[in-house]
Amino acid sequence: MTDVIATTPGLYPLPDWAKEELSDLKGHQKDDLIAGDESEAIVEAYDRARAEVTDRQREAGLDRIVEGQLRWDDMLAHPLCVHDNVETRGIVRYYDNNNFYREPVVRGDLTADGDVAAELDAAPDVSQAVLPGPYSLSELATDEHYGDDAAFLDAVADFLAAEAAEFPPVETLFLLEPSLVTDAPEDGEDERASEAIDTVAAAVDADVVVHTYWGSIPEKPYAHLMDAEIDAIGFDFVTDHEGSVYNIQEYGTKDDVALGVVDGQNTLVEEPEAIAERIEWIGDQVPNEAFERIYATSNTELFYLPTNKAEAKLDALAAAPAEVSR
Repeated sequence: MTDVIATTPGLYPLPDWAKEELSDLKGHQKDDLIAGDESEAIVEAYDRARAEVTDRQREAGLDRIVEGQLRWDDMLAHPLCVHDNVETRGIVRYYDNNNFYREPVVRGDLTADGDVAAELDAAPDVSQAVLPGPYSLSELATDEHYGDDAAFLDAVADFLAAEAAEFPPVETLFLLEPSLVTDAPEDGEDERASEAIDTVAAAVDADVVVHTYWGSIPEKPYAHLMDAEIDAIGFDFVTDHEGSVYNIQEYGTKDDVALGVVDGQNTLVEEPEAIAERIEWIGDQVPNEAFERIYATSNTELFYLPTNKAEAKLDALAAAPAEVSR
């Protein structure tokens, strides 16, 4: 019997009150302080917002609870943007949408600073951690220290692994790797990307899901990702269901799988029955794949959505597993 787990890739929208309060506290500017330098008032506001989003996930009935990543103003670039040896420069478009982040320019060694672990420690009873995947984080950044793409990717992977090693116990780690789709690695680099993911995965005693989105992974990078020592690969069945099905049919996948079946960028809220039908449809397309566990999730992060829509999608996701035919 397949176990269907309702979860999300994290990066939730700030509650409306927190947007206003934090905007005032930060002087209506992006927070350009390194981790640990926020004022006591800012820390307290984030603590309240974090408690609110974790409580809301429990209220919805999600099987995995994330910290919410509410401090991640720079989205997946955040772990570098708050690092002592990284300079943040101009505003850069975040993938192909109307969101922007500060460009992180690495100018020194990427030693662990415990920023993400501290966020998890501040949110007790969280069962799922979230990190950018090493390939995506290296693609979002600029290197002015290591001097070589391969060395930089290795350094980013070692940095994320050192961060992950400090995490409190969690059941699942989602590594978000949209760049495997949008800026797919070329020959040679695809194997290094897989090895970098291995480095991070080996640092935690948790099930590791490499979640990809905004399309499907090209064949060669996907084949190398299958070689990685991870528990599940995530597929974006909202953006490209045909390419996702093709990869699974042609190359197989892990025993567990993450299915992006809820649109993380559209305010239309899916019904639980519709989500269950999508999960069942995917099973019908790949009948030779007997998944041990399915992570039912939104295809992308949720910060694109108004808070009320994001919360409604949490309710729908949490209710969907009961509608899936076992």
